[in-house]
Amino acid sequence: MKFSPYAWAKLIYLRDRGTTEVGGFGITDPGQPRFVKDIVLVSQSCTEVTVAFDDTAVADYFDDQIDAGRHPEQFARIWIHTHPGNSAEPSGVDHETFARVFGHCEWAVMMILARNGATYAELKRTGNPRSEPLSVGIDFRDEFTGSNQAAWEGEYIQSVQEAVMSPIWDMDFTSFDEPHPSEQWPWLPI
Repeated sequence: MKFSPYAWAKLIYLRDRGTTEVGGFGITDPGQPRFVKDIVLVSQSCTEVTVAFDDTAVADYFDDQIDAGRHPEQFARIWIHTHPGNSAEPSGVDHETFARVFGHCEWAVMMILARNGATYAELKRTGNPRSEPLSVGIDFRDEFTGSNQAAWEGEYIQSVQEAVMSPIWDMDFTSFDEPHPSEQWPWLPI
């Protein structure tokens, strides 16, 4: 899978803009289904470990893309998101979301860019239970325009709402039948 320099610069900007994950769709041209020339955000609620797209915003995005003359293969098959940590490996939720949302497509790609530059990309095809790993690169062969950080900032502010992440659990050692760790391991400073 390849990115235009413009799309790659935008993705890095979006990754580094906040402290949360950020997600969007890759835009491609006919005949180049795995060459991302732009990334489009939709309204979303994000935490450090989740991205939740607004359903109405996704429907509006699809309508806008169809009105622009694009086919779903050009705007709805490449799901791109960032990880604010150093791992680009997809989580269980990433895999479940990819299967649920894109599982009925003829083909789809999930691509992740981590804070340290690590990438992950996989291609799934209908009828093939196994995904295919994809390499990720930037194609500098064509001339390209420079960055547009002002527009990217506007898109980020319009689309990304940081959500407060609730704790997964509270550790309360009094609720366990086992002894408190300080009793079990007296040398452990608690």
